[in-house]
Amino acid sequence: MRPIVILILLLFAAAGVVLGALNADLVSYDLGFARMQLPKGAALLGALVLGWLLGGMTAWLGVSSRHRRQRRREARQRDDKAPNRA
Repeated sequence: MRPIVILILLLFAAAGVVLGALNADLVSYDLGFARMQLPKGAALLGALVLGWLLGGMTAWLGVSSRHRRQRRREARQRDDKAPNRA
């Protein structure tokens, strides 16, 4: 399984290098607070990585908050079923 993962990783790295080489001309970006000139390939890869990170973080926060609510609900149910020893 590990050689397949390494092969896929190398294929995507090679695709990124080709993408960056084929899109080497500069593009100007005006963000309102800053102006930048980046190669098209770098801007595209940066947007891809940013989207991947934000999507992953959103998915992780959604799953972790759901698990937190579920654990709280289960703890309340355990406390309700536990006999009072006061």
